[in-house]
Amino acid sequence: MRIRSTVIRAAIPAVTLGLIVSGCSSSDSGGTGTSAIGTTNDINPHDVADLRDGGNLRLPISALPVNWNTLSVDGNDIEITNVERPMMPQAFRIDAAGNTSVNTDYFTDVQLTNTNPQQVTYTINPKAAWSDGTPMSWEDIAAEANALSGRDKSYLIANNSGFDRVEKVERGKDDKQAVITFNKHFAEWKGQFAGNSFLLPKSVTGNPEAFNKSQVDGITVTSGPFRVRSTDRAQGRIVLERDPKWWGATPKLDTITFSVLASEATLPALQNNEIDADGIGNRDELKTAQGIPDVAIRRTPATQWSHLTFNGAPGSILSDPAVRVAIIKAIDRQGIATAIDNGLVANPHALNNHVYLEGQAGFQDNSLPYDPDAAAKELDAAGWKLNGDVREKNGRKLEIRDVMYNQDIWVQMAQIMQQNLARVGVKLNIETKPGQGYFSQVIQPGDFDVAQWSWVGDPFPLGSLNQIWGYDPKDIQGNYGRIGSPELNDLIEKTVSELDEKKAIELANQVDKKIWEEGHSAPLIQSPGILAVRAGLANYGARGLATLDWTKVGFLK
Repeated sequence: MRIRSTVIRAAIPAVTLGLIVSGCSSSDSGGTGTSAIGTTNDINPHDVADLRDGGNLRLPISALPVNWNTLSVDGNDIEITNVERPMMPQAFRIDAAGNTSVNTDYFTDVQLTNTNPQQVTYTINPKAAWSDGTPMSWEDIAAEANALSGRDKSYLIANNSGFDRVEKVERGKDDKQAVITFNKHFAEWKGQFAGNSFLLPKSVTGNPEAFNKSQVDGITVTSGPFRVRSTDRAQGRIVLERDPKWWGATPKLDTITFSVLASEATLPALQNNEIDADGIGNRDELKTAQGIPDVAIRRTPATQWSHLTFNGAPGSILSDPAVRVAIIKAIDRQGIATAIDNGLVANPHALNNHVYLEGQAGFQDNSLPYDPDAAAKELDAAGWKLNGDVREKNGRKLEIRDVMYNQDIWVQMAQIMQQNLARVGVKLNIETKPGQGYFSQVIQPGDFDVAQWSWVGDPFPLGSLNQIWGYDPKDIQGNYGRIGSPELNDLIEKTVSELDEKKAIELANQVDKKIWEEGHSAPLIQSPGILAVRAGLANYGARGLATLDWTKVGFLK
């Protein structure tokens, strides 16, 4: 599942391949990393015996949750997901090499038990329960499968996560076992309750009213080593504490505190010892962070990437795919990569695939070329003729609004695009927005011509194809640009149904080519995943593909 993010600087890596190594020292020089998926997981690993008992981990967020239900269209935000990771169940743990293993805190066994029809059997840990005392049961799995199936459009879901392909969920040998039967193959079934997806209780997913609204003011039921102690909206602060009902290993930390900070305030907060970690977004920030005493720089290439989405809804100024394609060709994406990542990575370059990240199995460059001369000719052919500095058609100027979170790095990208597009007679107006309500009030309603934000992936990219690029005008999920075609829908269907990995990769690249052809969106750059962290913080940092074990995160003795 792909999760959106307003913040590009935050080092929220979700996919990388490699081995765990120790954290880098604060004297590291810039420009040594890579923007491709690498071979490291940089979390300063230590045995729990090396950690002191207790402590408060202080982390920044850009805004309080609009909706704590991360499966909902309003809650589909990486920051909410990261706040909830210490509190919510997942079926699989993922290591630094991308391998999955059953998360035995919640399940004793998860197996693909049949392929015709496809069936998956989940056996729940007998100790697993929700924070309100309700035992975790097969009914929780059944309720979530129904909510995300898309059959009832009153559930405002972010992604169906393959549950649209589920025929039924049945009780197994007892209430602690669920058997999922699919009516169509779904290759990435392991991602349905893993990666960026959680299992939620049936009290949240059992009916549309609860799904859409019960978690707006706060998360009501959890199941993890931590729970919410307090949410202070006036101070912009969320505090998690150990859950005394947790049956697993006792966490080392006492509390985790998330504080709302503007992007320009996070690095000063790290300098002033007000937070313990901060994502690094540019050379100046890296230099500053390297000079902070007792701070280490940790790096692992991330699956967070910036992109530009077009609004192609009927009647919009960019409803013509030919115009969108021409605009993509007019944007120097490599120039953006060089400007943003020079000094952070050794060889900055644009991300040239929508589905796969560079270095990931399946990646190939299917991108449209940077060709402003061709872009100008294609705009002429589409009827947009130069009139002075700006093109016009039927008395309407080709003037477009680019909206983004109010952060310097986003504005810098937009300014480069502004200069690129001016060369071909397109006027780009930059509009910055606060983090609070950015998606619910701006992006979801389609209040933009083009928009910038980040997607954050997980190890299951094919499960997000329909979420973002499948088009159903009655169920947009994450396709906020409202762009698509029957041909693309068919290609996506073939891809997610293919259980042969090599064939699925070939089909996924056909999907990517079609996305470029339709001018749906343009990936810009992949995050190098640089994090400045308190040097004494262990088992936390640039985590790469691996899931963190929140019972082992803590401070060295």
